[in-house]
Amino acid sequence: MAAPDFICGLDAALAVIGGKWKPLILFHLSHEARRYGDLRRAIGNVSDKMLIQQLKELEADGIVDRLDFKEIPPKVEYSLTAFGQTLAGALKPLCAWGTEHLIEVENLVSRRGASKVAKVA
Repeated sequence: MAAPDFICGLDAALAVIGGKWKPLILFHLSHEARRYGDLRRAIGNVSDKMLIQQLKELEADGIVDRLDFKEIPPKVEYSLTAFGQTLAGALKPLCAWGTEHLIEVENLVSRRGASKVAKVA
């Protein structure tokens, strides 16, 4: 299989963190290792199926480590690898931008939702 042709570094980064949930997973794991249930509660409105799928992809890509304590009941903990920590660090400016512009972003997302409803009506 041929290596993907990335247009730029951003294209390469998005190949790893593309989607809605992966950046949030990285954000929450950048602070500390977390058990699955704790991570799911921290992220919020994500299904178990989707969170498990995203965690498996991040683990396969060498971004996330999964530690199975081999206990009953099952105890599993997720953390960032050293490589994953570099990626989480790269997301910090984006997080700061979102925090700084939170109200503007909330307003534009609301306008998008309103315009979709108006088009349907």
